[in-house]
Amino acid sequence: MIVTTTPSVEGKTITAYHGVVVGEAILGANVIRDVFAGITDLLGGRSGAYEEELAKARGVALGEMEESARALGGNAVVGVDLDYEVINNMLMVSASGTAVTIA
Repeated sequence: MIVTTTPSVEGKTITAYHGVVVGEAILGANVIRDVFAGITDLLGGRSGAYEEELAKARGVALGEMEESARALGGNAVVGVDLDYEVINNMLMVSASGTAVTIA
């Protein structure tokens, strides 16, 4: 399935629009990771634990969005938008776009 942030797919024609599709993921980072991330933040550098959680949440959200598009009969999702939020030490990622059929 083609998933793109653009409103169309170059070289392809959109033959049908199936509607907005969304995927969401809320994942918690455990307490030990939080402590080590805090130390990393104080000392500088990247927080590998949070980067892993972020990648996992993004993958889940995009996967759910693609499944929703397939369920509607689409073979691509255009206009994809990713949003990130932190809620009480939980990471929420939502992906939305328009399910389409391309030829």
